[in-house]
Amino acid sequence: MNHPPAPWILKGHGFLTLHLIDFNVAAKVIPKNLEIVQVLPGKTIGGLVLGKYEPSSTLTYGELIAVAGLVRYGGKIGSWVSHIYVDDQSSIAGGRNIWGLPKEEAQFLWQPGGGAIVKQGDRTLCNLTQAWQFNLPRLNGQFDTYTQLAEELMRFESSAVGNLSIVNSRLEVPYSSPFANMIDSQPWMALKAESLEITIAAPVSVGAKVPMPV
Repeated sequence: MNHPPAPWILKGHGFLTLHLIDFNVAAKVIPKNLEIVQVLPGKTIGGLVLGKYEPSSTLTYGELIAVAGLVRYGGKIGSWVSHIYVDDQSSIAGGRNIWGLPKEEAQFLWQPGGGAIVKQGDRTLCNLTQAWQFNLPRLNGQFDTYTQLAEELMRFESSAVGNLSIVNSRLEVPYSSPFANMIDSQPWMALKAESLEITIAAPVSVGAKVPMPV
């Protein structure tokens, strides 16, 4: 399957839910040579990212990302993606081949009021709905993500700009969802980004192999 080269530019809108995740749960999916950043005793920050990217993007697709926690290597903090789902085969190929992201296929049912139901066949991965929102100024930021490409530990940079809102959301993650043990509560904060533009750079090796947790 062909795919565009990095960098990818993705335009559309998205949601971010933030959760406190138990250190022991995160450690099961995060490589041992990455330090898990604890924000409270025994807790790190993770969550879900739900994005819908429009035809002006490098590729047009829906995406669901489960972030297992914040990690640190060589003094740099980033996130670790444990699960990621899209509805485009070129995105799956590019995600796996360029960034080493474990992309799988899923179906996205976008809701008129905001949010989506994400499914794999008959299994529901999550259902996010939105009520009210409180608009914030247009913001931009940069963040790093660690990943595994073959046996190499890699890091890549993403930058984003968008109109940000705090939203009242309701998240359902059924017990059968692969990340249900990690995202097992309502978010302590949910954000929505509209007129969103994300630039995802090619990954670079940090010069380490990837021993996975036992």
